[in-house]
Amino acid sequence: MEQLIKDLKADKAWAQNRPIESVFIGGGTPSLLSGRFYQTLFEQLNQHLSFRTDAEITMEANPGAIEASRFSEYRSAGINRLSLGVQSFQDDKLTALGRIHSATNAITAVDVLRSAGFDNFNIDLMHGLPNQTIEDACFDLETAIKLKPSHLSWYQLTIEPNTEFFSKPPPLPEEDALCDIIDEGQRLIANAGFQQYEVSAYAQPGKQSRHNTNYWQFGDYLALGAGAHGKITLANGELFRYRKVRQPNHYLDTRRLSLTASVDPIHQEDIPLEFLMNTLRLTQGFEESLLESTTGLPLSTISAPLDRAIKEGLLEKVDTKIRPTLKGRMYLNELLERFLS
Repeated sequence: MEQLIKDLKADKAWAQNRPIESVFIGGGTPSLLSGRFYQTLFEQLNQHLSFRTDAEITMEANPGAIEASRFSEYRSAGINRLSLGVQSFQDDKLTALGRIHSATNAITAVDVLRSAGFDNFNIDLMHGLPNQTIEDACFDLETAIKLKPSHLSWYQLTIEPNTEFFSKPPPLPEEDALCDIIDEGQRLIANAGFQQYEVSAYAQPGKQSRHNTNYWQFGDYLALGAGAHGKITLANGELFRYRKVRQPNHYLDTRRLSLTASVDPIHQEDIPLEFLMNTLRLTQGFEESLLESTTGLPLSTISAPLDRAIKEGLLEKVDTKIRPTLKGRMYLNELLERFLS
């Protein structure tokens, strides 16, 4: 706790007196900490920062580490949204992913969350899993939909370097099969009343993740805790990203004068691409005025590649919004290449 508050005190000026709209408590298993810990933490945070009365406070939770009494305490501490890392409702898929919880644990966890007073929660699911069929993927989605979450995150498994899957690639669905999974999955999700508002995010009306939407709209956010990342826009227009020391034992070292590992300016020539890498993930795109309001750059800065992408059918203008077309969403990387400086 002491290091978190030390960390906050060092950075709180970067909030520039703006009210906190959302908090996301993630990384590892934050649900292992006690309700009293979070009660004390938010008491401390409120002494140093101004929170909106309706701030969205989300905690990540592992389905295998949920206790009814503890989650009631989290709700009392002010946490009002949960993100449940289910990944799949099939035990063989969970074993392949190295997850410690079972499908039964995940279903039970939802009952526990509801009994603790949480009606706003997200279920994380993956597709493109080892040996996954379209029937497997639809079973996962149908099971999740029956649990009536307010939000679904449904994203493709990616093989990262320095992982077991990278060194020993498992049999993954072929591209055609993956396309069929995505098409059928999106149909199921839409028929259940969820609206896709980002590449892998689907919400019931009015239940979009405010915290993640801020990322995608190129908003600012503070970093607090081991391995946390932040982005700040200063009053003079300078933009930078920064990150905290990653290893918990390094973060907890009280001899450290600073808990910030690096501060990296976003150079002027890189700002448009950084902006678009975020905003074009949104199905509704961005308001024409957003580039200037978040970066100080006029829309004319990107007018040439913007016009080209519209002519190629990758982008479209609808009223005052610029958004990717279906083709643009399918070929997002190729779309972004148009804006490389």
